[in-house]
Amino acid sequence: MSQDYATTAPTREEVDALPGTSVIEFGTSWCGHCQRAQPHIAAVFAKHPDLRHLRVEDGPGRRLGRSFRVKLWPTLVFMRDGEEVARVVRPTDEQVIADALEAAEAS
Repeated sequence: MSQDYATTAPTREEVDALPGTSVIEFGTSWCGHCQRAQPHIAAVFAKHPDLRHLRVEDGPGRRLGRSFRVKLWPTLVFMRDGEEVARVVRPTDEQVIADALEAAEAS
């Protein structure tokens, strides 16, 4: 799992066209909440090596984050075939992430 957030984000149209299960993680590398959440995110996603996980740097003027109405970091948006099915904001344990992933995969 990369520790860096991509500074160049896909468009909303590209994200909406992704097939299957995807997770978009919005945050920044300097965000303390993002750093504390990484071990929990990594532990859950390690059990799903084929999961599409996009880490996107967010901030003022970042269109993709605004299109998802991201307010706090990290925000994980769980999508299935281009539709949001779950969202986790500032996770503090693995279970909440695992539950959201299960909901996305079951959709």
